[in-house]
Amino acid sequence: MLIARSPLRISLGGGGTDLPSYYREHGGFLVAGAINKYVYITLHRTFNDELIIKYSKLERISHAREVEHPIIRETLALLEMDGRYLEISSMADIPAGTGLGSSGSFTTALLKALHAWQHHLVHPEQIAAQACQIEIGRLGEPIGKQDQYIAAFGGLTCFEFLPDDTVKAWPLAISQDAREELEDSLVLFFTGYSRSASSILKEQDQRSKANDVEMTRNLHYIKELGLRSKKALENGALGEFGALMNEHWQHKKARSKGMSNTAINEAYDHALANGALGGKLIGAGGGGFLLFYTTDKPRLLRAMRNKGLSEVRFHFDFEGTALVINE
Repeated sequence: MLIARSPLRISLGGGGTDLPSYYREHGGFLVAGAINKYVYITLHRTFNDELIIKYSKLERISHAREVEHPIIRETLALLEMDGRYLEISSMADIPAGTGLGSSGSFTTALLKALHAWQHHLVHPEQIAAQACQIEIGRLGEPIGKQDQYIAAFGGLTCFEFLPDDTVKAWPLAISQDAREELEDSLVLFFTGYSRSASSILKEQDQRSKANDVEMTRNLHYIKELGLRSKKALENGALGEFGALMNEHWQHKKARSKGMSNTAINEAYDHALANGALGGKLIGAGGGGFLLFYTTDKPRLLRAMRNKGLSEVRFHFDFEGTALVINE
């Protein structure tokens, strides 16, 4: 049996500039953090000449090319595996469609597991690049590269997306004291809504490809906010970072009418009136998780619980995509 896991993530600044339709023209930059909520992939050798796949449904097929699950099918094809005598199962700490990058985490965990199954030693950069090749290249999803790269690398990490499709990654130069304060001051709440990232991002992708002036100007500013967020975090100016989160959210909402809704806006305003310095909806928008920075955590928690929103506690993950069991 073999078990691999990949962390989910929160975006700390610059999210949206990792879409190929933007960075291939202008270059992208963002800061992201991996958290200790995971997607798990389990591989097990069977005695039957078939491929068994277990996720929200069960598939029993004779060859990998017959797999219905698109990511699993294309990953097996990329690695030239027929899947015989193999059982693949998946589970996750957080449901899909909630803005924490579960699709990228699923793909990187699956790649890590299958490479280990074949006794291949792979670098996080290779796993991330292959995951992007599967989701963006082979499946044509209108998504960015953030999820795959932060899942593979883990930690608090800066990413620069270059026009030639290469990605530079390096750790955020934040002090231990600032990192611990940041972790203690960030609070994550589930809105109760889930959505498809592809449907939300499709509009941004199409407008970027069409050189829409308003969209391009918005993403230029978001990239600048990402660089300013990096500087604030590295300088230990966490209050400034909290204010930048709010500025980021206001510009993010302007990118699409589907980015938010009345209930999310009310919850956000309630948080700012009760101790949050800033925050934003994590992921493509339309639902999922609200992330806030606060210097008065007890007050914010009471206020949001009264609104019916549940907190999801987390710590940062510094392992990235990793094997949990290999025996």
